[in-house]
Amino acid sequence: MNAYSGRLALVGDRSPHVRSHARIPGLLARLEERDQLELDVYWVPTADVDDALDGFDGIWLLPGSPYRSEAGAITAIRIARERGIPFLGTCAGFQHAMLEFARDVCGAGDVQHGETTPDADDLLIVPLQCSLDGHEGAIQVTPGTLAAALLGSERSMERYHCSYGLDSSRLDLLRDHGMVFSGYDDAGDPRIAELPEHPFFLATLFQPELAGDGARPHPFVQAFAHAAAGRQGQIVETGRGVRPAAT
Repeated sequence: MNAYSGRLALVGDRSPHVRSHARIPGLLARLEERDQLELDVYWVPTADVDDALDGFDGIWLLPGSPYRSEAGAITAIRIARERGIPFLGTCAGFQHAMLEFARDVCGAGDVQHGETTPDADDLLIVPLQCSLDGHEGAIQVTPGTLAAALLGSERSMERYHCSYGLDSSRLDLLRDHGMVFSGYDDAGDPRIAELPEHPFFLATLFQPELAGDGARPHPFVQAFAHAAAGRQGQIVETGRGVRPAAT
C-alpha cells in the first residue's frame, strides 16, 4: 500500500446534470483500488472556497460553468498555483485557470469570461467558432512537455463538452509570463496548458474524466491523483513537491 494518502478537493457546484460530476467519484474509487492509493475526496462548492483549501493535497477545478462563484473558482486556482498544490482544471477549469493567470500573474486585471460577461471590453475567454459540446477532437501534443510525457504520444483523441475557449490572440501574454501551451487542436487553438515550474499544474479544455467507459483512468487524471497522494511524502522527504513520473 502507498505510504501516503492524499486529500483531494473537487471544486465545483455539484449537479446531477453535469456528466463529469457523476463520473469522477467512481473513477477515483477505481483508481484507488487499481493503483493502491489512499484518497480522501471532498466536494467544495465554489461559494465555499477559502484558505482552508491550503490543507488539501490536490485541487481539481471541475466543469460546470457558469460557477455560482467565479471568485471562488479563481481563489482555488490561485491557492494551488502559489502554494505548489497539485492542480487539475478541466473544461471550465481550463478557462478559469487562464483567467486567474492573466489577472494575477500577467497583470491583465480586466480580462473577463464571455459566458458571464459577454459585453465586457476585454474578453479572454470567448465563444468557440464551433461549439465542442459533446464532440471528440484530435489534440496535437508538444514534445518535451508534461502532457507529452503522460500521454506517451504526440496525438490524442479527446472528448469535449464546452462552447468557450481561450482567445488565441492572447497566447503571447500568457506565454511571456511562463504558461506553456502543450496541446493544440488541428486548427492550432490551445487545448492543454501547464506550468513547468510548478509541482503539477495541468489544465485541459477537454474533459479527460470522460475518456472511454471510465474503467481505465485517463493518464492526466492518474498522474494528478498520484501527485496528490505523494505530496505529503515529498514535502517530508525533500521539502518540496516534484513532478510525477510518466505513467
